[in-house]
Amino acid sequence: MKIYWQLFISFFKVGLFTFGGGYAMLPLLQKEVVNRGWATEDEVLDYYAIGPVTPGIVAVNVSTFIGYKTKGWLGALCTLLGIITPSVIIITLFASGLKYLWDYPVVRHAFAGIRLVIPALIIPILSKMIRKSVFDKFTFGILFFAFLLSFFEVLSPIYLIISSAILGISCKLIKRKAQ
Repeated sequence: MKIYWQLFISFFKVGLFTFGGGYAMLPLLQKEVVNRGWATEDEVLDYYAIGPVTPGIVAVNVSTFIGYKTKGWLGALCTLLGIITPSVIIITLFASGLKYLWDYPVVRHAFAGIRLVIPALIIPILSKMIRKSVFDKFTFGILFFAFLLSFFEVLSPIYLIISSAILGISCKLIKRKAQ
């Protein structure tokens, strides 16, 4: 039972400090999960790569993957409940009082500060993901064109993910045939 409680508490802590969505939680989650030996750094990055492709919220998907890997279905349930419980509590409290609190400049300034820290949390993780994912000109090309298409909102993220997966598989098959 102790491991299930540890999974819940660890993911509750991560969920409590996750402002800015699932990608902003990656540094906290990675530290918590890797230090406890529940997943390797590469596994966490893989879960983040597959998280947006699966239905649902990235933070919920990634936490569920880690919980399942660690302790099966019950582990997945513990991590799922751990990651969403703080959000449910905070959103409920904010929804009931935000319209009154928003009139205070200190509240608006606090939110402005929180918005600024999100990119600072995400950029180092993106850098690490790029270093581990881009290993030749072809993978750099996929990254470059996916970035451009995403940045200029030319293509839906769904199509970017699917086409990148197809390109990655094709590249691997072509390399195998060449060997």
